[in-house]
Amino acid sequence: MSQLTNVILTLLQVLSYAFIFTIGLVVLWVLVTYFRDKTQTESTLRRNYPVVARFRYFFEHMGEFLRQYFFAQDREEMPFNRAERSWVYRAAKNVDSTVAFGSTRDLRPTGTVYFVNCPFPTLEQDAQEPSAVTIGPFAQHPYTTDSVFNISGMSYGAISVPAVRALSSGASAAGIWINTGEGGLSPYHLEGGADVVFQIGTGKFGVRKPEGGFDEDKLRAVAAHDAVKMFEIKLSQGAKPGKGGILPGAKVTEDIAAIRGLKVGQDAISPNRHPEINSVGDLLDMINYVRDVTGKPVGFKAVIGAYGFFESLCTEILKRGLESAPDFVTIDSSDGGTGAAPMSLIDNMGMPLRESLPLTVDMLRKFGLKDRVKVCASGKMINPSEVAWAFCAGADFVNSARGFMFALGCIQALQCNKNTCPTGITTHNAKLQFGLDPVSKAERVASYAKNMKKEVGTIAHSCGVAEPRLLKRYHARIVLDNGRSASMDDLYPDPQQIQAAE
Repeated sequence: MSQLTNVILTLLQVLSYAFIFTIGLVVLWVLVTYFRDKTQTESTLRRNYPVVARFRYFFEHMGEFLRQYFFAQDREEMPFNRAERSWVYRAAKNVDSTVAFGSTRDLRPTGTVYFVNCPFPTLEQDAQEPSAVTIGPFAQHPYTTDSVFNISGMSYGAISVPAVRALSSGASAAGIWINTGEGGLSPYHLEGGADVVFQIGTGKFGVRKPEGGFDEDKLRAVAAHDAVKMFEIKLSQGAKPGKGGILPGAKVTEDIAAIRGLKVGQDAISPNRHPEINSVGDLLDMINYVRDVTGKPVGFKAVIGAYGFFESLCTEILKRGLESAPDFVTIDSSDGGTGAAPMSLIDNMGMPLRESLPLTVDMLRKFGLKDRVKVCASGKMINPSEVAWAFCAGADFVNSARGFMFALGCIQALQCNKNTCPTGITTHNAKLQFGLDPVSKAERVASYAKNMKKEVGTIAHSCGVAEPRLLKRYHARIVLDNGRSASMDDLYPDPQQIQAAE
């Protein structure tokens, strides 16, 4: 008994010393911090309110996490709310996606889209798999695919090795394509066996000469891979239309340098546009040059902004002939993207996809080019409703980056530009990458893509058509300012029908 008493007294004594030592450290930290805050000149608050002002910055930083988990309602957050993210998580984990007791979605705000159900929906035995689409009929090696929902451009360098591996393997399992982003073709893109779209950014990484410009031998070498099905010339993206990008030299490792055609430690700089492209004619020249060298379909990616761009492009195509047209266009939204960008651009530049996609499709139809030029829609479409809307608007494919980041485990921590991503997706910190297992995450990527196809198919069947590519504008309605809705077909009538009526 006495021994037990001695042990307890000793333990209490040690804890007392530890408590006193901790208090001493806290007092010492307060004194040092007070002195530093009072003598610095960078922050007025810290100078006037030493020590205490630091808690403001702490709570300001923690606010986004507190809102995400405790205070924001299911459909309040931006850029993606909890309801949107939760559907992706459930689809990726392949668990039950049903909800109880009614929808939490408010159908009253202006611009809200909903679909009109058919009194005689498509029966299960009449349902069809998405139809196959052929891209690049004038290319030496056209590409035919039935995929409806694909992985948008995310560069190796911007995202980590395990993330690229998981995306590649998951895309292969789901039968969809993966876009390399502008960082070049890495072995990690190829090892999963998926179809690959090689993106040519303004820096031409992976296919460039050291002094700049195309290296034809490198272009041919990339095209020689059977997995590389198409080439996409990137004019701009939703995160930063009108501005180039930079991967700091500190992140340009030996591996990344070899893939991008740079020196180790050299900043990877992407200009704000291709110096060779000064007009729609120059754009068509580059498209045809890449197509002639590679023998594969070539298109371009852009955020739509300038008036008359597409009309001028279509006019030039008809002047030159159908074979001169891009094989596809990827329309990105102004809603921003995965990359870091100035707020002045990410918030304000370019047209949202809700407006630009129907206008682009209509312009192609007006000039009779819609069958020749396939349309990919990209930008903030991570749930079945957005994807189904895009098919109603006239898209042939939908691409997503952030949806697949959520499938990989992204928690919207908003750390993409800081190399501190807690889920290992957008960081090169090996300790943080450790938590991202490419094998298990590949299964989630595949499940997300498959469940997306299934759910979009369900919407199509409810509208009375056999598969998503048969969705038309009259299947969707949009809420107007007066609280009533109008058919998307009335808001965006077919220009060919208008011309015929005139």
